[in-house]
Amino acid sequence: MVNAEDSVLVIVPAWNEEANVAETVREIRSANAGYDVVVVDDGSTDGTRVAAEAAGATVLSLPFNMGVGGAMKTGFTYAQRHGYARAVQVDADGQHNPADIARVVAGLGEADISIGARFAEVGTYDARGPRRWAMVFLASVLSRVARVRLTDVTSGFRAAGPRAIDQYVEYYPAEYLGDTIDSLVAAVHAGLTVVQVPVAMRPRRYGRPSQGAIGSTIYLFRSVFALGLALMRGGLTKDLRS
Repeated sequence: MVNAEDSVLVIVPAWNEEANVAETVREIRSANAGYDVVVVDDGSTDGTRVAAEAAGATVLSLPFNMGVGGAMKTGFTYAQRHGYARAVQVDADGQHNPADIARVVAGLGEADISIGARFAEVGTYDARGPRRWAMVFLASVLSRVARVRLTDVTSGFRAAGPRAIDQYVEYYPAEYLGDTIDSLVAAVHAGLTVVQVPVAMRPRRYGRPSQGAIGSTIYLFRSVFALGLALMRGGLTKDLRS
């Protein structure tokens, strides 16, 4: 029997990823047969669940679409209830390379949360214009909040240790950028530590990216607004706990 405390739970949030999820699950299992894989089917209307199960994943199905935050909180709750001490998010669309899971998880030896970061001298990922400006601004502010240099605070490729899993079960927001920005701010204000490790991101395997020129401009304003709310919420939470 596998000891969950010594194992890594890979959580794959998936919404209408029938074309991608099976290959993602197979890649994860090929990277390390010891990884336990849970796909959180986030209210998909296509064959995501069937494809994930056929590839060998355990599937948790939500009755309707709750967004990445809702899907990930479901995955972290599963991790906590089954005694996992390490859990890592890998997106279903193929952008996160399962070969880098070990590197991201290894970061937990130094901190409670390990972020697989783009813009860290690995790979060729590039973002330009408003989207890039937003990423630089967010990283600058959160580096000061976390007291560690961060370059990619919007990356969803991240691992959580036992204290982070407990924190995420208690509070993991579902709103826009909540799964990355707000959850990170709340975790830092709760006393958790953060580290980043360099990874190379890949393009989506199938389907179109969600951000065009207009979308990137909207992203800029929404991300700054989301950060402001997260900082205010985090500060209020810290005050209430003190």
